[in-house]
Amino acid sequence: MSGERHTDDEATELTSRLVGTESTDPGAFEGPIEEFVHTWLQGRRMRAGSLAGSIQIEELEALPGRRCLRALIPAAGTSDTANGPADLTFLCHLDTVRVGAGWSEDTPAFSPVLRDGELYGRGSCDMKGGLACALLAFSDALDEVGRRGSLPGRSLAIVCTVDEEDEMRGSEAAIRAGWLGATGWVLDTEPTDGRARGSHKGRTWYVIDMHGVTAHASTPWRGADAIAAMAEAVCRIRGAVAALPTHPELGRSTVTFGQVKGGYSPYVVPDECHVTIDMRLVPPTGSSDAEKIVRNACAAAEAAVPGTHADVRCTGDRPPIELDPASPLLTALARASEEDWGETPATDVFTGYTDSAVVAGTCGNPTCLSYGPGSLEVAHKPNEHVPVADLARVRAVLSRLAANTLWG
Repeated sequence: MSGERHTDDEATELTSRLVGTESTDPGAFEGPIEEFVHTWLQGRRMRAGSLAGSIQIEELEALPGRRCLRALIPAAGTSDTANGPADLTFLCHLDTVRVGAGWSEDTPAFSPVLRDGELYGRGSCDMKGGLACALLAFSDALDEVGRRGSLPGRSLAIVCTVDEEDEMRGSEAAIRAGWLGATGWVLDTEPTDGRARGSHKGRTWYVIDMHGVTAHASTPWRGADAIAAMAEAVCRIRGAVAALPTHPELGRSTVTFGQVKGGYSPYVVPDECHVTIDMRLVPPTGSSDAEKIVRNACAAAEAAVPGTHADVRCTGDRPPIELDPASPLLTALARASEEDWGETPATDVFTGYTDSAVVAGTCGNPTCLSYGPGSLEVAHKPNEHVPVADLARVRAVLSRLAANTLWG
């Protein structure tokens, strides 16, 4: 059925069941959906027939009461010692963002609705559709193990993480556990609009607390205005980031000041101001450059508003990732898509930061990609949806990728 746009009832039904299991972060979190996926995998393991006992399913408590999950088809000869990253890992997160306002009555967040070829519900796009496709591709590989009566020459895992929508502590825990690392191909199933996305801007976060001295607003020279000093710092940071060099693929570095708090009365000089900073950096700019920008801006602010003092904290630092055009995973994905779907996916950047980017940046793994159903344009939005044709395409391509990798 190469190239034919069809539906996959199994992928649609599984996505619906996952959407109907709330896993908002913060909110319900991942407990119920992890239990569902764990039970589902336990049942599917039997498809490996006489080798079902070789299929490994394990849990990892990344945070109190929040468990990551891995299922592994080991390579032949390693069934009892299959430690470390698999040759190919499908990487999926279990959590979603919270519901938010703006949902239509006819597309409730946790009662999935299929209409005009789109499946609606929170997480349908980000990323329960991708999770369903990865689970079914893993199940298809189990079917092949059962049919052949032997383990493959290379290993396949599916890793399901927690906390991706917050601080990505699930993928960090999976790295510490050895599930993910510097070796092995890693493909996350985030929504990618039919493209293979492997390049990411870096994500560096800062918090600045500016301290001043209170005084009556009628005699401001007796105090030190923390908000005025913060304004100086913000303007200087913004100008410095705007002047940074651009990258031919990733474009410009950007900065967002997501939260500002300060003062408590219109007639009192404010003695405190707090700001959070989100920098999205592109090469050649790195963490040390960001640190200089922030600290130089704060020093200039302190000089401009005498009596103020800035405390600066870096609260998160993820390096930029550049896709290697010669990546063997990219080549294998293109081959699988061409064989099973009649088209080669274009490459593009990923505008956010994903679990696979954490693996690439933390472990130095050059073979990490994102490829999954749905569009980035509707992720995190009300009335989130995923095309059922995308579910069919991605399930087929992932199954082919796994087959080619394990037995090719």
